[in-house]
Amino acid sequence: METEFTPLVSAFGGVLIGTASVLLMLFMGRIMGATGILAGLFSPASREDFYWRAAILAGMVSAPLAYLAVMGQMPAVQVPVSTPMLLIGGFIVGIGVTFGSGCTSGHGVCGMARLSPRSITATISFMIGTGITVFVIRHVIGG
Repeated sequence: METEFTPLVSAFGGVLIGTASVLLMLFMGRIMGATGILAGLFSPASREDFYWRAAILAGMVSAPLAYLAVMGQMPAVQVPVSTPMLLIGGFIVGIGVTFGSGCTSGHGVCGMARLSPRSITATISFMIGTGITVFVIRHVIGG
């Protein structure tokens, strides 16, 4: 399995995520954790709470259409696993998000920027878990 190295595209994406996080905190006083935004969409505290959450999720979903408008083609997405494995992985991530009180965007971007000890610990755990998973899949299992 070969991993594509895309530092410029990745840096641009990071700048967009960081800017969106700062703007959400500045104007709404909210943390930009994707799973928290999604969960709150299904049980919003108010009509305004629903609208800002829906707007952020609509932006996330419509990003490939913006890419299409600029580049003239849809982004290439290669998923080297089966649909059942994606579903199992999504379920496992959901469990982790629930027990970890947030996801990588909430802890890794926003929480670390606020120097939250819980978020720093969570992000270190994410990175260690990711490293172990990649090692096992590439070198033990041979994927």
